Amino acid sequence: MAITVQPITPTFAAEVGDVTLGKPLAPDDLAAIRAAFTKYAVLVFPDQEFDDESQLAFARHFGPLETTVFKARKDHKLRLHENLADVGNIDAENRILPTDDRQRLYNLGNRLWHTDSSFKRLPAYCSMLHARSIPPVGGQTEFADMRAAYDALPKAAQRRIAGLVAEHSIMTSRAKLGFSDFDDSEREAFKPVPQVLVRRLQDSGRMSLYIASHAGTIRGMADDEAKKLLEELTEHATQRQFVYSHRWRVKDLVIWDDGHRCRMTPASFRRIALSLEGATEGAHGGHADFRAGGKVFASLGYPGKEWGMVKLAPDQQKMLVAAEPGIFVAVKGTWGQRGATSVRLAAADARTMLSALTMALRNVTAPKPKKARRAAA
Repeated sequence: MAITVQPITPTFAAEVGDVTLGKPLAPDDLAAIRAAFTKYAVLVFPDQEFDDESQLAFARHFGPLETTVFKARKDHKLRLHENLADVGNIDAENRILPTDDRQRLYNLGNRLWHTDSSFKRLPAYCSMLHARSIPPVGGQTEFADMRAAYDALPKAAQRRIAGLVAEHSIMTSRAKLGFSDFDDSEREAFKPVPQVLVRRLQDSGRMSLYIASHAGTIRGMADDEAKKLLEELTEHATQRQFVYSHRWRVKDLVIWDDGHRCRMTPASFRRIALSLEGATEGAHGGHADFRAGGKVFASLGYPGKEWGMVKLAPDQQKMLVAAEPGIFVAVKGTWGQRGATSVRLAAADARTMLSALTMALRNVTAPKPKKARRAAA
């Protein structure tokens, strides 16, 4: 059976089915995957089984494998194969890392919009991430279409940035979060490298922006002017119309073209602590009620195109803020205060909230009801 490709948007991100990536691929299937990758730049493969070796074997179809940046530090003990990027929160002995651990602080840079390996003189062609376990709420990854972002620039802006060269270093992106714990070997390995701001993609031939949090300066331009230009381009390229946000399912494999930007959003690994006799979700049109223990746990609606309204039981507000902080950036008013039961927010954020609530309830195991005991006379 030939693989199936279902676009998520007409030109950016698609879901690929009827293929098992952990086994040897037929040439026709690999060619179809490459063609879809060229067109959509982000591919989602649901329900894929991998161990480390089979994932590495699949990755080799796309070229030589990179070595993790953590190998540049001599005193760092690798938990995974050197060709796997460790973005987890456990150490080589599978213990949870303290919140102030160097590796955890270093990995916070993944929350910034970034282009993988743009800080290497020969940057990566693509990256892939396999979900072996996921938090009940949050932890989605966002991808921005740099091709569409470039096409949408005014012609004058395209002419202005043509031929410009930026200096990229992973130390630049980490410095934006206040991280500077690099030893001498790392500082040597991570010296800034030049990358053009606009490049032609090798497979599709389309022009694409090549910017990231790793970019700090632009050759031949004053630092303040370069910083302002990079910030303006980033703000332009990460507008909602250019962004696909992937909400993970266990066993998803996502592969993306490193000519595009991505960021990992904050994830909470805290379980949703609800006492439920049963959890159901009912939705129709732009409204949904969530019930727990026979009571409405939350009600959400977005009657207008520009805004929505969320109503929550007061005792659940702080829990949801902690579980999914990224959703509430645009929230105004008295959110999170004792007694506040509703907030007004952008319609798109209301829809995201709806998805988060749905996932929260579906990932909570309802306890079995206890039988009532009659007291002895």
